[in-house]
Amino acid sequence: MPMLKIDGIEIEVDQGTTVLQAAEQAGIEIPRFCYHERLSIAGNCRMCLVEVSPGPPKPAASCALPAADGMEVKTNTEKVKKFREGVMEFLLINHPLDCPICDQGGECDLQDQSMAYGIGDNRYNEKRRIVKEKKMGPLIRTIMTRCIHCTRCVRFADEVAGVPSLGAIGRGENTQITTYQEQAFQSEMSGNVVDLCPVGALTSKPYTFKARPWELKNTETIDVHDALGSNIRVDSRGRAIMRALPRVNEDVNEEWISDKTRHAVDGLGKNRLDRPYVKKNGKLQEVSWSEAFNLISKKIAGLNGNQIAGLVGDLCDAESMYAFKQMMNSLGAKIECRQDGSKIETEYRSGYLFNSGVAGIDDADAVLLVGSNPRHESPVLNARLRQRWLTRECKFANIGPEVDLSYKIEQLGDSAGILQDILDGKNNFADVLDKAKKPMIILGQGALNRMDSHGILKLVYDIVDKYSLVKDDWNGFNVLQTAASRVAALDMELVRDGGVDAIISGAEGGDIKVVYNLGADEIDSKRLKKAFVIYQGSHGDEGVRNADVILPGTAYTEKSGTYLNTEGRVQRTQQAIFGPGEAREDWTIFRALSEVIGNTLSFDDIVQLRAALIEDYPHFAILDRKPIAEWANTGTMAPLLNVGFTMAISDFYATNPIARASETMKECRNAMSNPNHAEGATGTNG
Repeated sequence: MPMLKIDGIEIEVDQGTTVLQAAEQAGIEIPRFCYHERLSIAGNCRMCLVEVSPGPPKPAASCALPAADGMEVKTNTEKVKKFREGVMEFLLINHPLDCPICDQGGECDLQDQSMAYGIGDNRYNEKRRIVKEKKMGPLIRTIMTRCIHCTRCVRFADEVAGVPSLGAIGRGENTQITTYQEQAFQSEMSGNVVDLCPVGALTSKPYTFKARPWELKNTETIDVHDALGSNIRVDSRGRAIMRALPRVNEDVNEEWISDKTRHAVDGLGKNRLDRPYVKKNGKLQEVSWSEAFNLISKKIAGLNGNQIAGLVGDLCDAESMYAFKQMMNSLGAKIECRQDGSKIETEYRSGYLFNSGVAGIDDADAVLLVGSNPRHESPVLNARLRQRWLTRECKFANIGPEVDLSYKIEQLGDSAGILQDILDGKNNFADVLDKAKKPMIILGQGALNRMDSHGILKLVYDIVDKYSLVKDDWNGFNVLQTAASRVAALDMELVRDGGVDAIISGAEGGDIKVVYNLGADEIDSKRLKKAFVIYQGSHGDEGVRNADVILPGTAYTEKSGTYLNTEGRVQRTQQAIFGPGEAREDWTIFRALSEVIGNTLSFDDIVQLRAALIEDYPHFAILDRKPIAEWANTGTMAPLLNVGFTMAISDFYATNPIARASETMKECRNAMSNPNHAEGATGTNG
């Protein structure tokens, strides 16, 4: 391992470490624009110049210079100071003088570093270069005259997003970053280039001139648009969420988030339920909470548990579901959380978790996807799969329809019978699994919501056992959930015989008299017409269309709630703003309603509720740690159907009520279906 000296500090680093990285380990700051720790090294900006000896008497770019034994580096000499001042002067030659009106609002690397390392003057009196704006879609606003050609956005598109939409044209002074034919940036993660841009050339179009950073309250929370549980920060002003930004969590989302996580926040303020309603004479009318509760109590009175059913949606927090379960148990009724028809069971946790962990993808040497399109189901997780694919140390194969995952993958076919061939050793990928040290199978909801899902599960369990996918500290059986609430709901065993189909059929046949719907909007509510339907949720979406009583709940940014991601990792949202009107946290609604129906719940505040939750489910107390679940092959063989897989998500931008209420997501859908639709209605483009 090389031993070098940086500004008089001796430090030993790993082989292959660059001088810039070594300086960071020593606690020494070296300015940079083009370098980013998650992207390849470009060496474009030259801001990281340092003096190095032994070596030629000229400055060296520390980002691209490997640390060597005996090297002596100086980062704070007069020479280095002049290097940086010169580079900064060149970078600012064409940069427009619009800091007071720039949408970055001071959140700008160029501004910070020009203050710290610049000369404070400008000797350049010629005309500045002007570059016309580029059309990159509804999410990215461009002011390309500011661009310093650091190529962070280009490298992100190529290496992380896997969509080589961005690139440079021209040479020298005429170089420009563009999407070539000025089409929309065709990626579910395109918004991350705004965070990467160090100079304000790329900014958020929906957020344009909406707020300044010093006006905003920052709240660290969790995303619920998919089951990954990306760590985010939401910025609010008053009672409005203005934007969402990523937080670093190496084990979950690194520092990336999807476009839905980032930009669907405008849906939080639209189509909201803000007061209770009751249907009278076929029309919904505003009522008081007590009137709504009394009607519910009257309808429930005299019914047995088999005549009452509960449904749980995809965005519910654990506290709400626990309170819901306690109230429904007091009535003898059961709740169903698998509104997509998934056949997953709850006997063993390992049967519905992403057991390898998201970070475990970095160690996998064979990956088999079954009925999954991770690019739509979890774009950030898919980006991690792509990073592993780029190492060329892992082989990928897919069973299901051919989909563009942004990386090449061996297509084995679109039939569940291929699993039997792999189990029997008749498929070439069986040898890959057999020889791999850390193989993994990723089972998507497209494989779990079929009629023959039990047969598919049994085959996958047998493959896991035969090819030793579970061994020592490795469990290669993974279920990629699509709903933020699903793992916590399965932990609480919110399932009933027959699943959601039994509830809907029972309501149609008159056997189920009352359906209590907690935010389940991915079902056909028309089929519940004959039953008395209570809908409790935050948005006026599918669930309210045939509801007899509507109770307004809060969204994930308006409450502190516990969520378990697809790994089973326990994380919590934090309240950023208050809900609109008379909207209340869901658990408080159940607590108040339980008193009216005569079965008062045992907790009066969130502290007592969480204590009861943790008493029943102790693992809910262990925050931000990937659990280890016991493996068991409990499957039962069932006949397989000779039909192809249907992906769980057909429209990435409309997977839940918040996303469907978002105007930005509608623009994204238009841009994806028509790449030439680069201009969006949200924000402005100049």
